[in-house]
Amino acid sequence: MNMKNMKNYKRYLPLWILGIIGVLTVVFLYLNNRGNENETYHIIYIPKIIDETSDFWTALIEGVEMAAAEYGMELTVVAPETEEDVERQNELIQWAIEQQPDALLLSPCSYTETTPYARRVVEAGIPLVLIDSALDEELAVSCVATDNIRMGRVEGDFMKQFVAGDAQIAIIGHMKTTSTAIEREAGIREGLAEYEEKIVDVVFCDSDYDKAYELMVELIERYPDIELVAGTNEYSAVGAARAIKDLNLGGQIKVVGIDSSLEQIQLLEEGIFEGIVIQNPFKMGYLGAEAAAKVLRGEDVAPIVDSGCELITREDVYTEENQKLLFPFKEE
Repeated sequence: MNMKNMKNYKRYLPLWILGIIGVLTVVFLYLNNRGNENETYHIIYIPKIIDETSDFWTALIEGVEMAAAEYGMELTVVAPETEEDVERQNELIQWAIEQQPDALLLSPCSYTETTPYARRVVEAGIPLVLIDSALDEELAVSCVATDNIRMGRVEGDFMKQFVAGDAQIAIIGHMKTTSTAIEREAGIREGLAEYEEKIVDVVFCDSDYDKAYELMVELIERYPDIELVAGTNEYSAVGAARAIKDLNLGGQIKVVGIDSSLEQIQLLEEGIFEGIVIQNPFKMGYLGAEAAAKVLRGEDVAPIVDSGCELITREDVYTEENQKLLFPFKEE
């Protein structure tokens, strides 16, 4: 190599080195991104309960499962045996933290008592997505749920047409400490407006059909002029409707409920329910798992996602639009 070539070599050497570094950087980033695309994330979902007798929880979990499968995530679902077992759910949250999942999906049993354990999830650096119910602190990257105040308001506003004279109204709630029950009751009261003063009692069935049935019987004995009952979820509404049907009080005591199990639809057709305000639990579960997938991929997610609600009455239960809502198609 002559002197001229040597000078040129020394002159361009830094540029060659920078070029090589640039190429290696691009290759590294490309391979790293491919690895991220192919990475399998592990997520854990802790609902309030796994109950095959509840169309709501069955559909919601199916929605989570479908989204997890579509986004290639490994899913583990664990839950307490009853919705009221806040202590057991908190134990499961602590267990989930120890498993170090890539994200945790949670349907809190309690608006307040679940919060300290949810905070531990965030402190452990695990993205938290809430489904169906909220907490008294903003800890989650996203909360996917029905607008429960609006849902209650729709129920209460529908009930107003049946209020007359000295009519008495009762509310059978599901879980006293959960945000869904708290917000739906508030919405019912807003919807009833000037008729709110006719509410004579609010009782809670702990999301148990039989307990709701017994509470309805007790309410009838305690308030002989009761004419209108609001249930705040499938368990409370169906339990109350079963009691009214067995006592041959259909039509005399009017029932309005929330959720859309097959039994609720049948009771609506029979005239026991005047109307039901339905959620979309499958969509709710799907959007919850999808939010987790987006967060893990570095995408933005909305802090609050409303999965919607709709009032269904006997008069419009058979419309094509409402049939699609009541019996949504789900791919196998």
